[in-house]
Amino acid sequence: MEQTDKTIALAMTGASGAQYGLRLLECLIASGAQVYLMVSPPGQVVLTMETDLEVPGRPAEMQAFFSELYGAAEGQLQVFGKDQWMAPVASGSGAADATVICPCTTGTLSAVACGSSNNLIERAADVAIKEGLPLIMVVRETPLSAIHLENMLKLARLGVVMLPANPGFYQRPQSIDDMVDFIVARLLDQLGIGHDLLPSWGSADSIIV
Repeated sequence: MEQTDKTIALAMTGASGAQYGLRLLECLIASGAQVYLMVSPPGQVVLTMETDLEVPGRPAEMQAFFSELYGAAEGQLQVFGKDQWMAPVASGSGAADATVICPCTTGTLSAVACGSSNNLIERAADVAIKEGLPLIMVVRETPLSAIHLENMLKLARLGVVMLPANPGFYQRPQSIDDMVDFIVARLLDQLGIGHDLLPSWGSADSIIV
């Protein structure tokens, strides 16, 4: 994993696809990035449903849990609760270099599209947009209604990257982990962090004989 000094805000909401967020968190920590992590209450429920991890609910305990799990350096990972308005991500003066919502519910999509900022995740996204900083939303829903598509189009026109959790199969995945890595590789590409999760299209490693 390429090393970076970037600061990345990662939010996990209550959409299915907790493994995408967890794998991205693991890769960001491995890259040396400073990570601000936010997990919504529904996101914590999904973590319980979709993984075997017993993730603590309180921010300080969650921070210690993930720091140990993924080998974070001291102070590299900071976890914030939904009402911690003094978190750096709540202001343009402390905004991360990029913000990723992964996975992203269509409810969060709607809230960000209308600028509601009712919790820290929504505020972090609002800050990224107003400061002209990268915001990537991994929307996980199907089928998509006209409401969802209109919200996605509205945000895309503002420069937000819509990166739905739609893994490809040209690399012939052999496991669920391979499919997760496909999406995480695209996220790392968008963040400008080098990786070896997936060969780039057209490279020698990507050609199947």
